[in-house]
Amino acid sequence: MDWNAMAVVGRIARTHGIRGQVIVNLETDFPDERFRPGATLFAERGGVLTPLTLTTVRFQNGRPVIGLQGVDTIDDAEQLAGLELRVPVESLAPLPEGTFYHHDLVGCRVVTKNGQDVGTVEGVEGTFGGSRLIVSAGAGEILIPLATDICPTIDIAGKRIVIDPPDGLLDLNP
Repeated sequence: MDWNAMAVVGRIARTHGIRGQVIVNLETDFPDERFRPGATLFAERGGVLTPLTLTTVRFQNGRPVIGLQGVDTIDDAEQLAGLELRVPVESLAPLPEGTFYHHDLVGCRVVTKNGQDVGTVEGVEGTFGGSRLIVSAGAGEILIPLATDICPTIDIAGKRIVIDPPDGLLDLNP
């Protein structure tokens, strides 16, 4: 499996308790599907792709607290802090028309409807109800709301997003 071709679903934030559990910061709109006992997620440790099998899962304040097979102590869990958790893209469910996975948007060129080059999508923040594109532009970043009236054309195959920004949006983060 290719690490770069996998979809990010979360990041291990920190340990929880003394029995090897960790808290995960979510980067998926489908936490119940991704974080369930028996599920396998992948992390990269020292350049090696490592499968991690979830043994226990509960949600606290909207974030999963997970137990992992072979991670039984707080010392074991501390070694995992900061790791990204990914899944193979093939395991992702198809989305309804007009919705996109974050990893599909990263790398897209962003241009205005008038053809002005804005930059490249470096990331997406927020959730299904209020996402923003993080666009690398010149010397900084521009946050662009991922809304149909602002982003009327999203061409995943062509890696291109056409925006119709309201006045002043592109000047907010020069």
